[in-house]
Amino acid sequence: MNVIDHVRDMATAGLHSNVRILSSLLLTMSNNNPELFSPAQKYQLLVYHADSIFHDKEYRNAACKYSMALQQKKVLSKTSKVRTSTGGAASNIQAQSLPSEIEVKYKIAECYTILKLDKDAIAVLDGIPSRQRTPKINMMLANLYRKAGQERSAVTSYKEVLRQCPLALDAIIGLLSLSVKGAEVASMTVDVIQSIPNLDWLSVWIKAYAFIHAGDNQRAINTICSLEKKSLLRDNVDLLVSLADVYFRAGDTKNAILKFEQAQMLDPYLIKGMDVYGYLMAREGHLEDVEVLGGRLFNISDQHAEPWVISGCHSFYSKRYSRALYLGAKAIQLNSNSVQALLLKGAALRNMGRVQEAIIHFREAMRLAPCRLDCYEGLIDCYLASNGIREAMGMANNIYKTLGANAQTLTILATVCLEDPVTQEKAKTLLDKALAQRPDYTKAVVKKAELLSREQKYEEGIALLRNALANQSDCVLHRMLGDFLVAVNDYQEAMDQYSIALSLDPNDQKSLEGMQKMEKEESPTDATVELDGDDMEGSGEDGDLEGSDSEAAQWADQEQWFGMQ
Repeated sequence: MNVIDHVRDMATAGLHSNVRILSSLLLTMSNNNPELFSPAQKYQLLVYHADSIFHDKEYRNAACKYSMALQQKKVLSKTSKVRTSTGGAASNIQAQSLPSEIEVKYKIAECYTILKLDKDAIAVLDGIPSRQRTPKINMMLANLYRKAGQERSAVTSYKEVLRQCPLALDAIIGLLSLSVKGAEVASMTVDVIQSIPNLDWLSVWIKAYAFIHAGDNQRAINTICSLEKKSLLRDNVDLLVSLADVYFRAGDTKNAILKFEQAQMLDPYLIKGMDVYGYLMAREGHLEDVEVLGGRLFNISDQHAEPWVISGCHSFYSKRYSRALYLGAKAIQLNSNSVQALLLKGAALRNMGRVQEAIIHFREAMRLAPCRLDCYEGLIDCYLASNGIREAMGMANNIYKTLGANAQTLTILATVCLEDPVTQEKAKTLLDKALAQRPDYTKAVVKKAELLSREQKYEEGIALLRNALANQSDCVLHRMLGDFLVAVNDYQEAMDQYSIALSLDPNDQKSLEGMQKMEKEESPTDATVELDGDDMEGSGEDGDLEGSDSEAAQWADQEQWFGMQ
């Protein structure tokens, strides 16, 4: 047993720090005396040394050392051909025991991917002949192609993964996300479903994800529910998270939160999907719960985007936009495909008045998740904020035509129509259609109430809001009902509605303003003094809440917040 065998055994045993020290010393000896080790032994040493560096997360250095190993392999290949021609059987046996050249190339691509050098990673993997590509190489290539917008190549690579591994479910999701028909994908798994017992659920699972990626939320919900009710798949965390996400996409916040909570109870270490859950909780005003959730996820892992997004949502809904911007940027740094991180950063930029930068982030989110309406809503908000009504109308019409006339698309189009006096009547018709489909859809109720307020149809607005609140409790709806009640001089119930709104979201400034306005009307003299004091206090708070670029820089410099010590 020679020294190279000892290095190999330590590498196999996972003694990476030991391998790194010894291989470094042996490579130096080899450089000073080239005759000390054979070309094959030097190749082995370089690969084991690169592996140990990769384990230490020094990816640029590891890529360099792996490349040196490949150069050494070329030297080895030339000498092996000479030995083979002279009938050296021992050299063939030795070549078979050497680290795989294909595996080394995969490791280089892995380094480049981590370093976000996707083009270099694709170039390395493209250099591997198709017949020699393993399933994991095809999977990495497919993901890289999809990220680069090379959809046809991505589809080919995903299909190759399924040809070799027909139960590769993430590859199935990849194909469905690229608009490959569910029936075609299912046909690639028929043989394995028929040959293995208890896999009859797989065809239904494929159908569910096909509906998700086609934007057919209701059919996706129905299909996943039918799967989840089956005894063998009941309480599956992945299915529950997918169901929660589809409820969220469909605008059903109540059921989305319910399913996220159910999944979290089953798996306390769950990270996937928790960014959406945190966002929904923050939007509903449960900021204390969001803070606890963010802290808990940081304790699980600070190397995922989700805890940063959750903490960013807490900052955003606390009106700490600079901090939200920093946290969103940190999340994107960890996962450039995090749609929720892009939306968080885009929203923070928009509220800081940096609309053009916000548009870039919403567009990227839209590219990654073309069936998520909140990506389009963010972009439309930016257009409206910059008086781009024509662009907003074009976008809203495109969503309406692409995804069909459902409550959400009708409400989005109505929202844009409300911005132009000429299209106010059209907005009313669209909202009526939306509410006919889903009387409980909060965004449609809010927009219809805004329209009725403009038309001073207060009694009609009160009836609309009471009807909506009969089956749900929402801060905005309670506050708007309070505003309508003030308009008809029903001050006592208006005060009750503002109180309920504040109990749901203590940070709802508009409800506070509504209460203060009522107090001012009831006691003009006292309220004047109190209002002056409030105005002075509020002016100081606004400066703090809005944040500044210098605050963002401070957070960037001091990476010690939320577990970054």
